[in-house]
Amino acid sequence: MPRQGLVQPVHNPAVVAQTGIVGLDDILNGGLARGRLYLVEGVPGSGKTTLAMQFLIDGAKRGEKVLYITLSETRDELETVAQSHGWDLSGISIRELLPQENALDSDEQYTMYHPSEVELAATTKLILEDVQKLKPTRVVFDSLSELRLVAGNPLRYRRQILALKQYFAGRRCTVMLLDDMTATDHDLHVQSIAHGVILLQHLSPEYGAERRRLRVIKYRGSEFRGGYHDYLIKRGGLVVFPRLIAAEHRQSRSDLKLPSMVPELDELLGGGIEEGTSTLVVGGAGTGKSTIAAQFCVAAANRRQKSIIFMFDESPNTLFTRCCGLGIDIEGQVEAGLIKLVQVDPAELSPGELAFQIREAVEVDGVKIVAIDSLNGYLNAMPEERFLTIQLHELLMYLSEKSVASLLISAHHGIIGSQMQAPVDASYLADAVILLRYFETKGEVRQAISVVKKRGGVHERTIREFGMNDGKIRVGDPLRHFRGVLTGVPVYEGSTDPLLGTERRK
Repeated sequence: MPRQGLVQPVHNPAVVAQTGIVGLDDILNGGLARGRLYLVEGVPGSGKTTLAMQFLIDGAKRGEKVLYITLSETRDELETVAQSHGWDLSGISIRELLPQENALDSDEQYTMYHPSEVELAATTKLILEDVQKLKPTRVVFDSLSELRLVAGNPLRYRRQILALKQYFAGRRCTVMLLDDMTATDHDLHVQSIAHGVILLQHLSPEYGAERRRLRVIKYRGSEFRGGYHDYLIKRGGLVVFPRLIAAEHRQSRSDLKLPSMVPELDELLGGGIEEGTSTLVVGGAGTGKSTIAAQFCVAAANRRQKSIIFMFDESPNTLFTRCCGLGIDIEGQVEAGLIKLVQVDPAELSPGELAFQIREAVEVDGVKIVAIDSLNGYLNAMPEERFLTIQLHELLMYLSEKSVASLLISAHHGIIGSQMQAPVDASYLADAVILLRYFETKGEVRQAISVVKKRGGVHERTIREFGMNDGKIRVGDPLRHFRGVLTGVPVYEGSTDPLLGTERRK
């Protein structure tokens, strides 16, 4: 399946009609085949009219004649929508087929014929007259629910849709039918008639902003990216985030090491982390997980390599203050444009939008390190957390194919003890796991660091003390005089005190 990243593919405009929505065209493998009839389904508020208007505006910009046939909204309402998005509708012909005010008069009531027989014929006649006069290449019907009411019964309605399909097919006209799904019984007959079907969903989680996603149900004779794809309605129209598929981004990978410039930490990791690998930094709150990620990003910036940090739990100002006290100049590198901080509100972000932002950072900005701080916040951003691991796996595979190192921060529940657990087990997904733990000794709470896993490379298996004092990150010698450090309450078996800062305290 031919795919690419964020650049719209070039297709023959005589064969494919682009929708004007880059993400949707990518899902449809370039756009909609011309001369076919398509169905766009969705509940009220899902963005059907917005999508249809973008489809027509794209055609008008290309010099095509386009027609919007509305059976529900007035021209004024459509122009209000256009103004809210900053659109110019001067290139779009709008035909209103709405009931007239005198339709309520008693003289206008039918006595010899069923209303549907008269109204459907009159409506169809007006539509055909407009098409014959304008000769459009793109037509939108808004919406089928009104046409269904005018038809009167399901048989006449289905025959009318089939007749419209055959009529437009002979004129090489691309038709988009909008259906608000307000009918009591969902009629699948129109889906079977249509060349392609796009479903728009409007979801309302118990907390946070509403979520929207779309799915291409069918598209005859063409490959498309299946599954659900998140989208937003912003000023300017729909913004669609195609579902990330790592297999579409296969390329040669490198194993260049990215050191942290903290010698002892790099010794633990066998020289640092590698490009194209994922590293999970896990530990209790306050153990220094975010600080380690910041150190790797600043070290990369000193090599003129770009990084991006998605912050779910901490504000940039807090990170700047903490890192400044440890001699980590992350604020200066942010101002230099080598590190980008993205403050994420889990209640407002969809997983598809997050994946899109990461793709944009990798493919447009050329970042070499992506840090997610933290997985706990990422979990909260998921409306259905049972899919978190699958989406995370796809994201890490994509970054691996792009030779981008990823740093995942995960906070354990609790502070100290042997029963600490992470909210999501990502250890089997990561190529390396750095474990940070608190431990108690001589009436003090201290921290230990160890690398418990590293695929495809040699690493040190010792447990070292980890500290953030004296204005820098400090990694001590292996804790060979202690047994049971990972339990939180170790047993001291040595004759000398090997801990950091011992001489200073004495």
